[in-house]
Amino acid sequence: MNEFAGFAHRRDIPSMPIDLRSDTVTKPTPGMRAAMAVADVGDDERDGDPTTRRLEERVAKMLGKEDSLFFPSGVMANQAAVWLLAPRATEVLADVDAHIVHSEIAGVAALAGAQILAVVPDGAGRVMSADDLRRAFRPRSRYYPAPGLVCVENTHNGAGGVIVPLGDFCEMCAIAREHGIPVHLDGARLWNASIASGVSLPELAAPADTVMVDLSKGLGAPIGAMLAGTREAMERAWTARKLFGGAMRQSGILAAAALYALDHQLARLADDHANARDMAEALQGIPGVEIVSPDTNIVMVDLLAGQSVADLAASAKEHGVLVSEWSSTRIRLVTHIDVSADDCRRAATVLRSALTRGH
Repeated sequence: MNEFAGFAHRRDIPSMPIDLRSDTVTKPTPGMRAAMAVADVGDDERDGDPTTRRLEERVAKMLGKEDSLFFPSGVMANQAAVWLLAPRATEVLADVDAHIVHSEIAGVAALAGAQILAVVPDGAGRVMSADDLRRAFRPRSRYYPAPGLVCVENTHNGAGGVIVPLGDFCEMCAIAREHGIPVHLDGARLWNASIASGVSLPELAAPADTVMVDLSKGLGAPIGAMLAGTREAMERAWTARKLFGGAMRQSGILAAAALYALDHQLARLADDHANARDMAEALQGIPGVEIVSPDTNIVMVDLLAGQSVADLAASAKEHGVLVSEWSSTRIRLVTHIDVSADDCRRAATVLRSALTRGH
């Protein structure tokens, strides 16, 4: 008998809440735990871990890049890309609501010696467009910082899991090339963008110099992210990872979880997207509430009539549903492998009741 057969999948435990705060809250499945237990490992810092190298080769091939490097987190991988691509005292152009702007603790300044130039969409779209980016470049002047890097996020978390259209991304990369600077793609949920849009991962990644993909979000691995690019870039990224304290030893235990996720939990992202759409539809029509239509697995709920986000979250929690307080007027709901279609229906019922009472 498999010694891991006794591990219950988290959502098999009725007393556990329905956790929609993020797709990072997933727990390893029994199969994933078993794969981790039997992983072939080595000292990745000294000789190279065989399972980690298998993961790096596989992800590089999936993204159509020469090589990739395993990182402890997406933030570290993003910051390594900035460190190796953006010269010091330059600026990184990124969407005003991008993860790298709001959720990486000023790492661009602290680690790479660059600054963010936040690009504000003109209102026609929810995320930075090619036209927005073109307008954001400053005139060349001895008084202004020179542009050093463009960073694009796909899917765009803060806008509600929005997919950046491939054509627009290609145009943004062309604009960056006109200015002589590289492009980094923060593709933490690029897997979701590919599954939802039907555009292949290599097509989505091709225009960028480097691309980060996360393993611990929709794929459900417990830890890790990948940075991909040329072999030369990944050699330099290895130095950045070491500098940032990200060197790992028997990392194959974690890489095995990621390989299992790629084998068993990639195609099922479509289920998360369907659950998000169904939940969004179930919440439509509540007075004073606006539902941002989801492209992928993130549903943003805007409270327009003065309801308290904190009160709503507290009420939902009392009824076994956890949500993210995204701003003073917005909650975020994220579907993932540990919430079923039935869970999402129940969560929508709880939230609709709380929102209706709040109004």
